Amino acid sequence: MVKAVAVLGSNEGVSGTIYFTQEADGSTTVSGNISGLKPGLHVHALGDTTNGCMSTGPHFNPAGKEHGAPEDENWHAGDLGNVTVGDDGTAKFTIIDKQIPLSGPNSIIGRAVVVHEDQDDLGKGGHELSKSTGNAGG
Repeated sequence: MVKAVAVLGSNEGVSGTIYFTQEADGSTTVSGNISGLKPGLHVHALGDTTNGCMSTGPHFNPAGKEHGAPEDENWHAGDLGNVTVGDDGTAKFTIIDKQIPLSGPNSIIGRAVVVHEDQDDLGKGGHELSKSTGNAGG
């Protein structure tokens, strides 16, 4: 079992912690608590958060797939979908994903976890704006 954690923070009041646990079957469980947000969670290609979302690069996409939702047939690894946010701006969630390993050539360790201000359009049209970023580290 491999574990990692990403600590989120922003000037806009978003904060939280996201835990990643890679299971023996290769799936990764992503769980966390985030406050001060609206839905939309992604892993980006780069871990550089010096310039917010602009320096994190595109969504993590080692297989070169299209932008989409986790329930779609074709979607890239960095698309973890939207989280449900309560009226108080907090989200507690658990996501199980087989495309974001914590070890091997497509590991997400050292990449940025980005919570977008607006709900992700999941490849259906719309826009995304960055609200908060953190790094996944071991």
